Amino acid sequence: MNPATTAVTTFACLVVAIALGMRLRRRLPDHHLSADSKDAVKLAMGLVATMTALVLGLLVSSAKGSYDTARSEILQMAAKVAFLDRVMALYGPEAADARTQFRMVIEDATRRMWPDERGVPPQVTPNVPAGDAIYVSLQHLSPQDDAQRSLKAQATTLIVEVGQLRSLLQAQSVPSISQPLLSVVVCWLVVLFLSFSLIAPPNATTAAALIVSAFSVAGAVFLILELDQPLGGLIRISSEPMLNVLHRLGK
Repeated sequence: MNPATTAVTTFACLVVAIALGMRLRRRLPDHHLSADSKDAVKLAMGLVATMTALVLGLLVSSAKGSYDTARSEILQMAAKVAFLDRVMALYGPEAADARTQFRMVIEDATRRMWPDERGVPPQVTPNVPAGDAIYVSLQHLSPQDDAQRSLKAQATTLIVEVGQLRSLLQAQSVPSISQPLLSVVVCWLVVLFLSFSLIAPPNATTAAALIVSAFSVAGAVFLILELDQPLGGLIRISSEPMLNVLHRLGK
């Protein structure tokens, strides 16, 4: 789901509901707009508003959880990449080729996850052949003493953990927000704004307040969908941790 398109569509639906409610108000008989009728509508819409608020809260929590999880995994990956580079540096000149190859792979992965070109979607799919090549290079190292044996074991463990984090990011790239659930929430919102405009006084102040509320709700939908795409859009996770590590690799 495109966040901007979905938010604009939601806003348009709510504005249409407001206009329709104000138009219906003019055609309803007076006894349908009595104080008792308005109280009954308010009670019914209170229940709908409560359900809508609860589901919106669940959507926000789900989207924020996905965002925070992806950010945590990227920070872990940056830390493990930096530590793996230091382990290979401590191993000695024998690991220089693997270290150079590792830097090239991380640079390519960073460029694909945070593309410079506008409109290019991030690619979280790991470069499996390149990762396998680094793992094989580490396995071909021939330790000469206990220190190198320990460093080789540590490097092998770290490269596997980095690969696991990349695979986990790929698996979690699927949107967590259910489109049918979001559609139901938008329908509830349409019903709410239709009823609000139906019982509200027909003046410019009321119309402006309802339109501002509709804009705010559409903004909330936009934020939910943006958070659900942690590596793309306006609220994407910063590439700064990986770039900082990349600048230190091989030094």
